[in-house]
Amino acid sequence: QVQPVESGGGAVQAGGSLRLSCAVSGYRSCSYGMSCHRQAPGKEREFVSGIDSVGRTTQADAVKGRFTISQDNYKRTLYLQMNSLKPEDTAMYVCRCRVGMASYWGQGTQVTVSS
Repeated sequence: QVQPVESGGGAVQAGGSLRLSCAVSGYRSCSYGMSCHRQAPGKEREFVSGIDSVGRTTQADAVKGRFTISQDNYKRTLYLQMNSLKPEDTAMYVCRCRVGMASYWGQGTQVTVSS
């Protein structure tokens, strides 16, 4: 069983920083990549940033230059450094782990940015 678990969320003021972590339990690594998504109240889930199977990273335009994604060497822990946070970054942040054709999602961690 593969289970991502997010941590590091919280409440910060605009301009502040947070570092999210996503640790994957189970015996398999996220060999096909890991990614972070977010969902704000009343909105659809959206992609934030991700790392593919060979380490290439992608980011949504809304977070470029502010968020940095990284991963441990075992492909079992994802980190998302979030700087210069804005109120519009407020959302539940959810981690996705891809193992072959399967995707495993975490429960999420709440990020709240006040103005």
